[in-house]
Amino acid sequence: MTRPIVALMALLSLPAFSAEIERVTRGSLAIEGIPEIPQELQQRMRRYQFSRGAYFADWTPDGRVTISTRFGNTDQLHLVDKPMGARRQITFFDEPIYAGEWSPTGARKGIVYLRDAGGDENYQLEFLDPAAGTPVRLTDGRGRAGSGVWSADGTQYAFPWTVRTGVQTDIYVDDPIDRMQPRMVYEAAETGWDVADWSPDGKSLLLARFVSANESYLYVYDLATREKREIEASSVKASRGPAVFARDGKGVYYASDLGSEFRTLRHVDLASGKVTPLTDHLAWEIDDVAISRDGRHLAYVVNEDGANRLGIRDLVQQADLVPPQLPFGLIGSIGFDPAGTQLAFTLQTPAQPNDTWVWTLADGGLERWTESEIGPLAASKFVAPTLVRFPTFDEVDGKPRQIPAWLYRPAGAGPHPVLVSIHGGPEAQSQPGFSIGVQQWAAELGWAVILPNVRGSSGYGKTYLALDNGMKREDSVRDIGALLDWIATQPELDAQRVVLIGGSYGGYMVLASMTHYNDRLRGAIDIVGISNFVTFLESTAEYRRDLRRPEYGDERDPKMRQFLEKISPLNNAQKITRPMLVVQGQNDPRVPVTEAEQMVAKIRANGGEVWYLVGLNEGHGFAKRDNADYYQWAVALFLETLRQ
Repeated sequence: MTRPIVALMALLSLPAFSAEIERVTRGSLAIEGIPEIPQELQQRMRRYQFSRGAYFADWTPDGRVTISTRFGNTDQLHLVDKPMGARRQITFFDEPIYAGEWSPTGARKGIVYLRDAGGDENYQLEFLDPAAGTPVRLTDGRGRAGSGVWSADGTQYAFPWTVRTGVQTDIYVDDPIDRMQPRMVYEAAETGWDVADWSPDGKSLLLARFVSANESYLYVYDLATREKREIEASSVKASRGPAVFARDGKGVYYASDLGSEFRTLRHVDLASGKVTPLTDHLAWEIDDVAISRDGRHLAYVVNEDGANRLGIRDLVQQADLVPPQLPFGLIGSIGFDPAGTQLAFTLQTPAQPNDTWVWTLADGGLERWTESEIGPLAASKFVAPTLVRFPTFDEVDGKPRQIPAWLYRPAGAGPHPVLVSIHGGPEAQSQPGFSIGVQQWAAELGWAVILPNVRGSSGYGKTYLALDNGMKREDSVRDIGALLDWIATQPELDAQRVVLIGGSYGGYMVLASMTHYNDRLRGAIDIVGISNFVTFLESTAEYRRDLRRPEYGDERDPKMRQFLEKISPLNNAQKITRPMLVVQGQNDPRVPVTEAEQMVAKIRANGGEVWYLVGLNEGHGFAKRDNADYYQWAVALFLETLRQ
């Protein structure tokens, strides 16, 4: 893209990489090796950092919308009384608020939400009656609580909590008003248990157990007899969920890929066990499900090649309704109002951050309830993504397997430098949503940005999802090599100026790709990435270990341990000679700070160049705006230094 003369002069004065290393603490950031960031570059990036989103959280019992948005340093809960009405803040904390579920009948007149400290993910539940103003802690700080569900009468709240052992997620029930100790109603023998719904009569819970991205189970659990009944045979491996009770209590609506490549929506009659398919005609995943309180309507979100489509079914007429025409983008956090006449959801597009919309079923009216700011920017200047596919090393039906990717082409003639952004998970999916980072890199800095969905990504069926498991881990890294080959065939892209960026498992992918393709890359950015699977599995939060082993492999098995040590970037760090930017949260419980520190030390010991940024009050990523702002400036400086 064309830049003004002053910007060009500023870029000419950018610092070269230096071997001098000094740790500097600025506020809540520890900085090593990162040069002073030019004010001109900060100002250019700052224009993008005023944007915010408004995520739908829940309906209040009297029909108002609750959203999560940020006006200060962190996301907090706000009430909105009408379309485009003022946002009235109801939580005020230095730490961000997660989730938020109102007592459905107003019997307890409040909302339950999660809060941690410094990004440690040791979430605790609190109950807030906005009229009273003072939150009540439901969990006592021991263990890690999760978001749960209210009983239909609004008097009890069921949720998962690891307080008993620190590992198993038992299920507890609490009444926020009586303030008795939460009582355990289900003692789990394994990790990964959660509660999906409460039966309308209050007698049963719908429990879910997550084993891996390819394996999860659903059970109806009788609170009186303490017996659980499986939905679909638990002896058959499949991915099941999301799920909700039918409002007559006689059935369950759920998604499953049993007997199917994709997770389709189904209904099971609990008396007969008969399963009725509802979306088996769709060759795509079901990502979310919601049911109205009167039981008449069922809403669901379809993942079509990465983008989302809203579906809704009249359960009385057994017919699909025509959903509203929505712009291309992503849909999330769907929920019906108390009367069952309106559906709220979060919508984002590549040019617009998350906002809350409401669809009225009777007349099909669609109203926008929030309009989030994008700062002093024009949405028309944002870069829109194009879905592309590139061939990789193996074949399907005698033809090269095609890997999907989203390509953001900057304005102006190429060849453009290329930033490849690799998602985490590893079973996550890069989707065409709103990203300040992507727009900074593409629209402002002029980089072509590619978001590949390498094998192991969700959204493309269970076979594709399992292609990187266990001993096949580096096949996904080979997909990055195939992407580099494809970039070299595109005249608009500069194969000599390619940089990688990725977080969490995406950080591992960045580091692993650097050990394989160092000479084909200009540099890389690793964010809270795994540097050694063995040390990661031994040091990640204990409650997570059994959930990660089915995906990465069990490091306690000698053969698997040997394989994990062999492929770990830490043990191949001598192959990395290109510059690196490493970003880490000090309090990260998922990928501990030691994963970054050992990688930084090893590369530097080998004579490599590393910029290192640590958020001292952050966890698995930067959740606080002041930290995130500096992180984006550092990324911009790193990219501008490498493009020369």
